[in-house]
Amino acid sequence: MIKILNVKDVPRDEIFARSVPKVNVEETVAQIIANVRENGDKAIFEYNEKFDGAKLDKLAVSEDEINEAFSAVSGRLIEVLEKAAANIRKFHEKQVRASFIINDEDGIVMGQKIIPVDRAGLYVPGGTAAYPSTVLMDAIPAKIAGVREIVMVTPPDRQGKINPAILAAAKIAGVDRIFKVGGAQAIAALAYGTESIPKTDKIVGPGNAFVAEAKRQVFGRVSIDMIAGPSEILIVADGKTNPAYAAADLLSQAEHDKMASAVLVTDSPELAEKVSEELEKQIPLLDRSEIARASIDTNGKIIIADNLKSVIEIANEIAPEHLELCVDNPFDYLDSIRHAGSIFMGRNCPEALGDYFAGPNHTLPTSGTAKFSSPLGVDDFIKKSQYTYFTADALDRVADDIAVFATAEGLTGHAKSAVIRSEGRKYE
Repeated sequence: MIKILNVKDVPRDEIFARSVPKVNVEETVAQIIANVRENGDKAIFEYNEKFDGAKLDKLAVSEDEINEAFSAVSGRLIEVLEKAAANIRKFHEKQVRASFIINDEDGIVMGQKIIPVDRAGLYVPGGTAAYPSTVLMDAIPAKIAGVREIVMVTPPDRQGKINPAILAAAKIAGVDRIFKVGGAQAIAALAYGTESIPKTDKIVGPGNAFVAEAKRQVFGRVSIDMIAGPSEILIVADGKTNPAYAAADLLSQAEHDKMASAVLVTDSPELAEKVSEELEKQIPLLDRSEIARASIDTNGKIIIADNLKSVIEIANEIAPEHLELCVDNPFDYLDSIRHAGSIFMGRNCPEALGDYFAGPNHTLPTSGTAKFSSPLGVDDFIKKSQYTYFTADALDRVADDIAVFATAEGLTGHAKSAVIRSEGRKYE
């Protein structure tokens, strides 16, 4: 049963405590990465058989396989995927940055140019569930950014097949190449390349502890989006909130993972009790009830505070991945929310709306990293270069200033490089 904590009665540490799995996978992941670096495709084939039970003779997904999967998916799901893709494009197109140029001083031109990465790697989990939504959320911003090639990796089933909905989403999103591999070995392949799988410049997408650790270990060789932890939802709710709705929204994240965090923060003790009762009614009805039960019992909380101001302060301290504002006039409180990955406004905006359909990205910072991190977006697939141009006269005007600054830092070579041209021109 979910814990109900009143801030007046329990220590602060208990309010913000969260059970985190202690999984030591560093050495195992390091060995997998080293093996893939040394043995390439051979290591990937061996890991596919060992971990996924799939004995393959090729890693690449063919165009025929993609088309076959597209035909196998129901027309209704294709329609929904295309609608979701349109919404995601509409939202992320607003994120596109423009290059700029400054030339308002005589003889001086400066600017910044926006350049997409050449190749992006998308990791799409398999395992207990298939996530075509992740394909759309990760590939579409990369496409909008102008990435030249999008490479997707995802684990096969025992027959060497990929879930048809994942392949259909990849086709809709414009993924260029798809490979049958998952786990830390997939991250290693994207970071270093193999005979079949090209090296990428940026790796994005969620995964299990092995995937997260692999991303951590290859960071620096390639860029990554984030190291994501288990899913999180925090609901800010007043006494008018429907307890059945709140319970359903908590369970929408609890069913993801036994270590997922589902938290309700409210100023209403009555709502707290009613939501607890609703959870007990709804959990047995879920297909993934065992996972949801473990999540609620381990990391589920209902926190009671004195007023909505205190409720929001607690929410900001937790800095959740998903935050629902289940209150009247939610826009009155929006500026008060400082730390959250994605904010769902009002009583008619379940978190699932953001997972699949609305348009904002669902790849979000977890474990409190929303205090300094952002959702995945177009910016994750671009880099910036800056440039400077000075004419001879423009340099002459500032050469002495540069020399003074450089000399103050004890870097006389820098100073000399600034004045040598202007000094030389005196004798021309």
